[in-house]
Amino acid sequence: MLNKIVSLSKNEDFKSLLTGKRISNKYFTVFFKKITKKSKNNLNISFVVKRKLGNAVKRNKIKRRLRNIMNDANKKISINVNYSYLVIAKENILRDEYKDIQKILFTEFKRIK
Repeated sequence: MLNKIVSLSKNEDFKSLLTGKRISNKYFTVFFKKITKKSKNNLNISFVVKRKLGNAVKRNKIKRRLRNIMNDANKKISINVNYSYLVIAKENILRDEYKDIQKILFTEFKRIK
């Protein structure tokens, strides 16, 4: 079942996610936690790219790539919609290929159950 992907908007949600569990690898860090106020039909996920990774063009490219990968993941694998997710990109994500990043992101979200 396809769920609508919705970005987190409240500062409290971001702060509470940072206190939750996390999975880290060479491309990104994923924070996840159950948020009680969220809708059951939506997949709450936000992407954060730090300023030191590059100018606005590079940062937006990273976010577009991650959003596109998550749309594919939403179609191909089952993602736990009970959690809210925060994906923080790392420096290696600019240098490597799309397929490598996609494969690792899929395996990380399969681990979260």
